[in-house]
Amino acid sequence: MSDRLAGKVALITGGTSGIGAATAQLFAAEGATVVISGRSVEKGSALADELGAAVSFCESDVTQEADIAKAVDFTTAQHGKLDILFNNAGGPVGAPLDQLSQEHIDYGVHLLLSSVILGTRYAIAPMKAAGGGCIINNSSVAALRYRQGDPLYSALKAAVTHFTRMSGIELGPDNIRVNSISPGAIATPIFWGGSGRANTLSDEDNARKMEKLQQNLARSVPLGKTGLAEDIAEAALYLASEAGRFVNCHDLVVDAGRTSMFNEPAS
Repeated sequence: MSDRLAGKVALITGGTSGIGAATAQLFAAEGATVVISGRSVEKGSALADELGAAVSFCESDVTQEADIAKAVDFTTAQHGKLDILFNNAGGPVGAPLDQLSQEHIDYGVHLLLSSVILGTRYAIAPMKAAGGGCIINNSSVAALRYRQGDPLYSALKAAVTHFTRMSGIELGPDNIRVNSISPGAIATPIFWGGSGRANTLSDEDNARKMEKLQQNLARSVPLGKTGLAEDIAEAALYLASEAGRFVNCHDLVVDAGRTSMFNEPAS
C-alpha cells in the first residue's frame, strides 16, 4: 500500500461491517487515522482492535442527531481535526408500497437521509477549520433505476444524490468537496436484513448466505463478477485522496454495468 491518505483523519459511519469496515481497513492501510462509528459496541471494538492503533471506535446511532454530533466531536477531540467524512450507514427500511406506514417512513428518513444531512452539517465547522475536507455519501443505483430497491428506499437514495450535488455547490468555496457513491448489487448483509440481522446469526449461517448471494449477483451484471465491499472502498479512496481533488458534486456509479441493463422505458 502507498500513503495516499497520510496525515488525514476520517470518520466512517456504519463502519463496523460491510462497506464501512472495508473502507476503514483500506483508509488505515493508506495512512489515515480512522474513527468508525456504529451501534454494536462488541463488533466496533473488535474491528478497531483488529485493524490496529490507527483505528478507533465510537458508539453512535445515526438515527439520533445527538449521536451524529457525538461522533464528530469524538473524532476532533481525539485527533484534532476531521478531513474525511464517509456517510455510509444505512440498511433496508421499507415494505411493499401498500403496506408502508408512517413508522417505516420516519425510520427510513432518519436512517438514510437525515443521517447524511446532519453528518454533513456537523462536519462543516471542523472541515472549515482545517482548510477544507471531503464528504462522501453512500447512495445507490436504486436512485437511478426501477426495481433496484423498494420505492421508499429508492426515493430516499435519490434525495441523498441530489443533496450531495447541492451541498457540494454550497461548500465548494470552502474547499470542501461533496460526492456520492452509488453501489450496484454489492455482496453485503443488507440482502438478508442488514448488519442488525447478521449480528443474530452464526458465522456459518452468514458465510452460507454470502456464498449463495455472490453466486446470484455474479449472474446479474454484464461483467459476470460479484461486487464486493472492497470495490466500494476503492471508490471512496479515490474520492478522498489527492487523485479526486477536482471531483465535486459527482455521483460515482460502481455497478459493473448493471444500470445500463435497465434502461428507462420508451415514451
